[in-house]
Amino acid sequence: MGSQVSMDMRGMHVVIVGGGFGGIAAASQLQALNISFMLVDMKDFFHHNVAALRASVESGFAKKTFISYSVSFKESFRQGLVVEIDLENKTVLLEDGEVLPFSHLILATGSTGLFPGKFNQVSSQQDAIQAYEGIVKQVQCSQSIVVVGGGSAGVEMAAEIKTEYPEKEVTLIHSQVALADKELLPCVRQEAKEILLRKGVQLLLSERVSNLEELLLNEYRECIKVQTDKGTEVATNLVIVCNGIKINSFAYCSAFERQLASNGALRVNEYLQVEGCSHIYAIGDCADVKEPKMAYHAGLHAKVAVANIVNSTQQKPLKAYKPGALTFLLAMGRNDGVGQISGFYVGKFMVRLVKSRDLFVSTSWKTMRQSPP
Repeated sequence: MGSQVSMDMRGMHVVIVGGGFGGIAAASQLQALNISFMLVDMKDFFHHNVAALRASVESGFAKKTFISYSVSFKESFRQGLVVEIDLENKTVLLEDGEVLPFSHLILATGSTGLFPGKFNQVSSQQDAIQAYEGIVKQVQCSQSIVVVGGGSAGVEMAAEIKTEYPEKEVTLIHSQVALADKELLPCVRQEAKEILLRKGVQLLLSERVSNLEELLLNEYRECIKVQTDKGTEVATNLVIVCNGIKINSFAYCSAFERQLASNGALRVNEYLQVEGCSHIYAIGDCADVKEPKMAYHAGLHAKVAVANIVNSTQQKPLKAYKPGALTFLLAMGRNDGVGQISGFYVGKFMVRLVKSRDLFVSTSWKTMRQSPP
């Protein structure tokens, strides 16, 4: 099939901006179809950040979460920062002055957030691994740890620490009453809370950290005083923040000013085409689709975008993306978890089988056609 597709598509060249879960899925599919493409990312490695929290507590795990782009995509990968998208001339400009022409564009810029949940720095792969090995040491040094933010990342972070180091005091501070993402079933959110309590995590709910800007993050200290808006004070050795995720819109915000949603995502139609631009697609976190921002969804978006690029050049009907009933799994340490599959509650046996032990690391290595270390 690949040779047939490539013959039908001479003159086509797809540029993919962003090498997160959606970006590598799209690149891998285009590569399999023999369609010319260029993947652009400011880093030279993919970060499997679904496993970033495990890598923050378990020494030796981080090396499994970083995968070289150039090994997988060779000359179809370019390391660089996109500074301008020229819609009229169909080009992407990199910070170093290189101009990349495209017939089709896939925007997969993802989101940014605080370390250790995200790793946004430009560094070597070895330095990135060492950054996670560094925070493992900070966790190991600390007897008391505060996790700020009780969304899914904060819940998983607190559980990972308590699973690896049950003797440590872990306090989770969350500004809401219910934990994890609001899209989850109430029974899933309640069970997440029960798992944390069983593990011995102290919960401060409906309280917001009031001195966050003054706190040193991710570094051990003998005494760090965390204060909340309710007057609570917690003395701790280490503060880890697990909130503040933002859409990474830098590459496209000026070119698509009229298509921006309030959170910086791009408004798309049912085919994931950016409004008014039939040859430009947005996938993953930067697509304004009413569903939680998840790696799983980014992969589904990539499949639709690539199919529609192929179909549009062959005068075939486009494929619509329809968000389905939510599948969302909370890995709460390697041996526990809770979630839902297609809207139905699943307990720890299923979550442990599907996600908790491996955190989908092997899936990303398979997508990149490489063998894990």
